[in-house]
Amino acid sequence: MINKINLRIIYLGTPDFAVPGLQLLVKEGYNVVAVITAPDKPAGRGLTLHYSDVKKAALELNIPVLQPEKLKDPLFLEELKSYQANLQIVVAFRMLPESVWNMPEIGTFNLHGSLLPQYRGAAPINWAIINGEKETGLTTFFLQHEIDTGDVMLQIKEPIQEEDTFELLYNRLKNIGATLILDTVRLIEKGNFTPIPQNNSVVLKSAPKLFKETCQINWNQTEEEIYNFVRGLSPYPCAWTVLNDKTYKIIQVKKTQTAIDNTKFNIGSVAQENNQVFVYCKNGQLELIEIQAEGKKRMKVSDFIRGNKM
Repeated sequence: MINKINLRIIYLGTPDFAVPGLQLLVKEGYNVVAVITAPDKPAGRGLTLHYSDVKKAALELNIPVLQPEKLKDPLFLEELKSYQANLQIVVAFRMLPESVWNMPEIGTFNLHGSLLPQYRGAAPINWAIINGEKETGLTTFFLQHEIDTGDVMLQIKEPIQEEDTFELLYNRLKNIGATLILDTVRLIEKGNFTPIPQNNSVVLKSAPKLFKETCQINWNQTEEEIYNFVRGLSPYPCAWTVLNDKTYKIIQVKKTQTAIDNTKFNIGSVAQENNQVFVYCKNGQLELIEIQAEGKKRMKVSDFIRGNKM
């Protein structure tokens, strides 16, 4: 068993997804000796330096913050070593070199937004929804050389609801993840844990990083596939399409479950009925509920078409 006071933790993360875990560890009395996060970035018209969400939380908790440009920088590695941490925790941070993740005596564990080994990669929450999964979850595991392949400490399952968007599921997992981090640290503290190797014999689904070209809607897909695609990218990075030579971000759609004779309609064409707009797809039509035209704010379609034609 490790005494809580002797457990010296360094916490690595950048976005808001990583904040609840940090806050809960400090609340429960664990010794977080430093936080590592992304460098400040200029943002807005005035190019004011913008702090990461994790840095804001760390400053409020009076925890030292390290913001290395390069994780292999000898000066950074020397400073990191000076904190004499025996455990590191990674939540939504960039890929670490072995010189960092292998430094602490106990090791470095990561919180990942899926039930590993499924959905290894940068966007597990998005891809689980896009692929129409009914269940996902979270995993804590110790880092190894290959990304997201380390031995598993704990997992927790979470249902994916029919109406879940990326934003809704992300926010639920963000808070559940804090508890899973705490439970993992408590296991390590007791010293009676046995990490379990991941099962690589199953057919694996990946979760690669999303790019703009990845997010374009393919209207040749089915109504169900497009519905899942849109909600899996809503509100960020957001699905998009070109309708009548104009680009629109598609934030929300609704399944109509209306069978369509595709010999009479062109896939991807638009139909407007009163204050509703429909787009034809492979096996039916989807109603557009919320969109964002180029240079405009997000709007309900019923409001948008009062002053615009689609």
